[in-house]
Amino acid sequence: MVLLELYFVFLQIGAFAFGGGYAVLPLIQRFVVEERGWMSIKEMTDLVSLSQMTPGPIAINSATFVGTKVAGVPGAIVATLANVTPQFILMMILAYFIFRDKKIGFLDKMLKGLKPGIVGLIAIAAISMMESSLFEGAVSVSNISVVAVVAFIIGFFLKLSKRFDLIVLIVIGAFIGIGGNLLLQLFS
Repeated sequence: MVLLELYFVFLQIGAFAFGGGYAVLPLIQRFVVEERGWMSIKEMTDLVSLSQMTPGPIAINSATFVGTKVAGVPGAIVATLANVTPQFILMMILAYFIFRDKKIGFLDKMLKGLKPGIVGLIAIAAISMMESSLFEGAVSVSNISVVAVVAFIIGFFLKLSKRFDLIVLIVIGAFIGIGGNLLLQLFS
């Protein structure tokens, strides 16, 4: 029963996954965290971090990780297949028109209208993940994670300087997190 539910959840997510992986994060948050309770927002933040570090699209990696958490390897397979099914069908339909040299003007107009909505979805996902990363519990000044804020600021400015590759920033963030938390434990 859980495999069927997993399939239909990720079929819905895959069907509305316009705009890439980050645009799908609010959908994953809604269906997986809020409605089903398969993971917490903190676990979803970890899921996004892991999905970014592993090869492949973030939406497919997320589906695989959630499927594994919910129902093991069969869950991973079901969630991943469900996530790619709508795109596969859409690509087959579009390929038919493209290879027949037909114009798809309505598609260009539809995608122009989707762009602002996608930017909003990405912003919502970013704000939600930033809250769960920078605050320990409810969002208030007393719950700020000092180590997370320091890692965020350093990573933000290093990325702005464009001198560091994303992998190097991930490693730097890991060192700041480990080192900062060890220091806090020593002085607590």
